[in-house]
Amino acid sequence: SSRFGSTRGPPVSPPSPIPVAVGAMSYDYDYFVIGGGSGGLASAKTAADLGAKVAVADFVKPSPAGTTWGLGGTCVNVGCIPKKLMHISALYREMQSDANGVGWDTKASHSWSDMVTKVNNYIKSLNWGAKSDLRSKNIKYYNAYATFEDAHTVKLEDAKGNVEKATFKYCLIACGGRPSYGDYPGAKECCISSDDIFWQKQAPGKTLVIGASYIALECAGFIAGLGFDVTVMVRSILLRGFDQDMAEKIGSYMERHGVKFAREMVPNKFEKTADGQVRVFVNNKEYGIYDTVLMAVGRTGCAGLLNVKAAGLDYLEKNGKLAVNEADQTTVSHIYAVGDVCDGKPELTPVAIQAGRFLARRLFGGATKLMDFTDVATAVFTPLEFGTVGLSEDKAREILGKENVKVYHTIAVPLEWSTNSHRGTDGDEGYMKLVVDKSKNERVVGVHILGPNSGEVIQGLAVALKCGCTKEQLDDTVGIHPTFAEAYTTITDEKVEGAVLKKGGC
Repeated sequence: SSRFGSTRGPPVSPPSPIPVAVGAMSYDYDYFVIGGGSGGLASAKTAADLGAKVAVADFVKPSPAGTTWGLGGTCVNVGCIPKKLMHISALYREMQSDANGVGWDTKASHSWSDMVTKVNNYIKSLNWGAKSDLRSKNIKYYNAYATFEDAHTVKLEDAKGNVEKATFKYCLIACGGRPSYGDYPGAKECCISSDDIFWQKQAPGKTLVIGASYIALECAGFIAGLGFDVTVMVRSILLRGFDQDMAEKIGSYMERHGVKFAREMVPNKFEKTADGQVRVFVNNKEYGIYDTVLMAVGRTGCAGLLNVKAAGLDYLEKNGKLAVNEADQTTVSHIYAVGDVCDGKPELTPVAIQAGRFLARRLFGGATKLMDFTDVATAVFTPLEFGTVGLSEDKAREILGKENVKVYHTIAVPLEWSTNSHRGTDGDEGYMKLVVDKSKNERVVGVHILGPNSGEVIQGLAVALKCGCTKEQLDDTVGIHPTFAEAYTTITDEKVEGAVLKKGGC
């Protein structure tokens, strides 16, 4: 269970591992994994290392725009990896401006199609590596779409329509999710999603991003950073589920750096123009014409596409996900699920990997350790990076009580920004915030950082949070000078409503 509340699903029915040889006599496989993404592959490989007979089925149905990809799942093909590479590419433009402040006079140009080709080639090398890993561990790979026939059997259909069946003792559902398009008329015919943008050789041109999730803001950020006209259409708040103070600072930074925001607005339909652009309507009136409209309004789990009812399972129709307990177990005791297809769990690659490995060790290695879903750090790769771990300011007050929460914060300006006059004119600055529990000796329950390489900075702090560090222990830590990260060792200002936070010195 969570430190701040239960994450329990259906009651636990602990697995009782049987000798692998016995399982092999009754079924084709000891462990059948549906989904060749990060969580599924990690679990499959761990199970094989422990002596289980394992199979993985993975099949990518094309997006509405026709994009498809190889083995490896969302993160490798249409998520974290291409997103971070394109984020880095876009940041290079601002880095050149920073470099001018230390004597460089750089002139450079960027090719969208060249970037996409090189990123895609790298992804294909990862696809090949994933297949090689399965071969080396004697894991059977089915490039086929798996659906349940009954509680111990899957039907496998390949791209040519060939069908075969396989039986299993244990099954892991790790099929993840796909982007939602909303119910807007013309959305699937006219718009693209994160399934497409990283494989699209043609530059996006004038772009409308619909949504305010981290996927929306990350994509808007790198597209704008590469010089394209970008508008983000936002229904309500930015980065729902994240600290809202930080979310608004990210929005302000993006606006100062050329991203336009259309607030409190939703589209109601889309149409293609004669020359292939997209006409967007709001309240049945034409809002604008764009070269690219990127839908980023959320994701839906793929559990509803597996015929899970044949296995005695129900999925949640509202989000296409499965309810699991703290042992990653569904309501059918020998069928498990990890990753984005699980309801109420963080949709993060390392979470799926860790949960998948722990599960395989429990099933085939006699281990008992359960996945701990609390205090998982993550980074949002917006133009101003956001690293976060633990509770947001609002969530801390809700869970711990307003009287027990204290917030420290500081402005931190990266040294490399200090000689760039444009940064000063734009008001660019980094920001750090510590959320502490006053009732427990100011134990740190949340850390939130905005600035360059915040993902790298927050990873170390995640370990400290896991260990239960206090504000005093951060104060006692000697910082490394001059670094951006040292600022979290010298935070003294308490956040007080109405008070203006001033920039510190060297």
